[in-house]
Amino acid sequence: MILLLKKSARIVLKSVGYLLILLLAYSIIGFTLSKITVNKEQTQPDEVTIYLKSNGVHTDIVVPVSSHLIDWSEKIPFHHTQAADSSFTYLGLGWGDKGFYLETPTWADLKASTAIKAATGTSSSAMHTTYYQNISETERCKKIPVSWKEYEQIIEFIIQSFEQNEHGAFIKIETDANYGDSDAFYEANGSYSLFTTCNTWTNNSLKAGGQKACLWTALDTPILEKYEQ
Repeated sequence: MILLLKKSARIVLKSVGYLLILLLAYSIIGFTLSKITVNKEQTQPDEVTIYLKSNGVHTDIVVPVSSHLIDWSEKIPFHHTQAADSSFTYLGLGWGDKGFYLETPTWADLKASTAIKAATGTSSSAMHTTYYQNISETERCKKIPVSWKEYEQIIEFIIQSFEQNEHGAFIKIETDANYGDSDAFYEANGSYSLFTTCNTWTNNSLKAGGQKACLWTALDTPILEKYEQ
């Protein structure tokens, strides 16, 4: 019995050791890749303004509701929000783990099963959309002027992130887990994991539009740092 306990203890200690090594490697690689900037040189004209917005953990891309390229309210109707206000002028879009979005309003509500599924990429994802009356630049909200061509590439990336029905419409998730009266959730493509986080998605959307971005990141701060004045 004692030998069995010692063997079990060694297995546990080895497992913990391997886990710590993996976490350390993940942190070092993540830090290194996030410091590498892609798309450093901006050569396109400034024709439309988008924003990179963070809540301190999660980032969204914020875009004008309407332009000659797209009217987002046709794909994300105002009446899908509780406010149903057609005077909104900006729309924030963020991708993430469906379980986190819908089942974890606060960290106190986090379940082990939700965290494990999110970390291992075995759960589904969702798009979180939020309408705004106005948007302004702050420490956690960075203004990014882009060309129409670059914005079109970002639009294409965002649209492809939504799961769509046979008619090409976004699929709204019916839920009471909204964060306010101006947001709504939609089914999304892809799976969240340690290597594809909400911030990785935002970073990739900027890459798609030829904007400054990290080579790779799982966190919000490295992306924001690319747009420090």
